[in-house]
Amino acid sequence: MSLEFHREFSLTGMNTLGFEVTAERFVRIQTQEQVSELHAELKRSGDPLLLLGGGSNLVLSARIPGIVAQMDLRGCEVEELEGASVRVTLGGGEHWHGAVSSLLEQGIYGLENLALIPGSVGAAPVQNIGAYGVEVKDRIDAVQVYDWQQERIYWLDNCECEFAYRDSRFKRESGRYLILRVRFLLSRIAATVTTYAPLQARLSTEEQQDPRAVFRTVCDIRREKLPDPERLGNAGSFFKNPVVDGATYERIKAAYPDLVAYPDIAGFKLAAGWLIDRCGWKGRKMASVGVHDQQALVLVNLGDGDRSQLEKLATAIQADILETYGVVLEPEPRFYP
Repeated sequence: MSLEFHREFSLTGMNTLGFEVTAERFVRIQTQEQVSELHAELKRSGDPLLLLGGGSNLVLSARIPGIVAQMDLRGCEVEELEGASVRVTLGGGEHWHGAVSSLLEQGIYGLENLALIPGSVGAAPVQNIGAYGVEVKDRIDAVQVYDWQQERIYWLDNCECEFAYRDSRFKRESGRYLILRVRFLLSRIAATVTTYAPLQARLSTEEQQDPRAVFRTVCDIRREKLPDPERLGNAGSFFKNPVVDGATYERIKAAYPDLVAYPDIAGFKLAAGWLIDRCGWKGRKMASVGVHDQQALVLVNLGDGDRSQLEKLATAIQADILETYGVVLEPEPRFYP
């Protein structure tokens, strides 16, 4: 099946912020063979390339030059290993939440804390998505990539992916790799993670051992706190939780005793949502964008917003947080181009 390129293609329904965006050329990759065909076209045309997953962690300009390619490679392979271990390989084009839900129904556990995160399987390693005490790096065995530089397909094991907090080799070397498949190491035996306080508070002692209960509760919490992109455009959590050293933590804690923070290997991880909320940004609007009225960590498109408006809002929040706490907030989403 040859690639089919579409000109002046609307991406408005393909970015969760709901911005009006047009791609100069757009193509879907549905087979592994099409990757080489796309590479040949890129070398011929010299066009820039944007790889698009679910569009959930991306802030786009009104017009995207060159080629936008969406990974639509599907598939799920389950391999039973020794004991209760299970190796699961998912196509990069699979819907993330759908895959998490399906595996749970099959009695395969380990991803339940990451339920209801928007986007595709192939996008998950890029951002090293995480929620409620689990990061996807904790479950990934390897990632299959097409290396545009070396023009070949190979697997990168977990260490080679160079995962960090909301970061990875794929994010730092943006444009080099196309993620084809992701391989996970999961289990038939439940080993739930319920250390996240709001999650633990909702679960009985018995439910804390039940991955299905964890899954349901995670979904409930996310639906309560995070707006549905189908109804209110957003890119999920917009800022990373800043990590500070002990001295900085003690300084802020002395001034704000109710500071929400968690111990981290590098010091303390501050709750960015709390910092923003404490500065009075929750529910505030600026032009056609704003801060969600239920979760200060989420910036939303109120209907006619665009990238420039969102950047102005984000910059104003960052300046306020820096002045108030002496802490730098970094955005989670990628801005393109």
